[in-house]
Amino acid sequence: MMISTASWQRAFVLHRRPYSESSLTLDVLTEGEGRVQMLAKGARRHRSSLKGYLQPFTPLLLRWSGKSALKTLSHAEPVAAAFPLTGSMLYSGLYINELLLRVLEDGTNYSALFFAYLDCLQALAGADTPPEAALRQFELSLLTSLGYGVDFLHCAGSGQAVSAMMTYRYCAEQGFIVSLLSDHYSFTGRELHSLAARNFTDEHALRTAKRFTRMALKPYLRGKPLKSRELFRYVNKSTRQYG
Repeated sequence: MMISTASWQRAFVLHRRPYSESSLTLDVLTEGEGRVQMLAKGARRHRSSLKGYLQPFTPLLLRWSGKSALKTLSHAEPVAAAFPLTGSMLYSGLYINELLLRVLEDGTNYSALFFAYLDCLQALAGADTPPEAALRQFELSLLTSLGYGVDFLHCAGSGQAVSAMMTYRYCAEQGFIVSLLSDHYSFTGRELHSLAARNFTDEHALRTAKRFTRMALKPYLRGKPLKSRELFRYVNKSTRQYG
């Protein structure tokens, strides 16, 4: 017997691939069940109503069924037009999609992350938030959703409050420990306070956040480079967003 979702769920397509002559397989981020893989039967047919909007960055309402890991899409409706991402904003969107594909387990509820993803797309499509800040905000939200809640305000060794005048070294799976050395893994207390507040109002704060999130996300990527980074490097030699 097929198992169906009880109601419609808000969702975004992260990635799509051709399947047979007329169908698609989809990797989808849903509000209630996190990442879900599903088969969209007939979605590639010329007259299919699904053909135009089962695309990344389009807000959708979906229903599906099935017992196996690969669900069957039963109904889909667009909620709104796709977010208008172009140029570097498009590559930023591809980056966060690939990041989610690489680190999320299927069928785990990431409802808070779903809304962080939505906020990031809105920021990338608008003009109020610099793309670098939107990406760093999303990466920190992703780490929190993965259960990697870093304490930026207390020394992991002593438990004492981080001092703005001291230097701290990042240790994976532990946190920040006071250090007399200054290297790539070191952060000033002032920088850690900015990270805790997610205050990315200047270039230095953005560079600091990028340096930290790349360190923290590295274990989840298992040494495999992200294709979206390589694509961005190929198209544009400047890699300010996530190079």
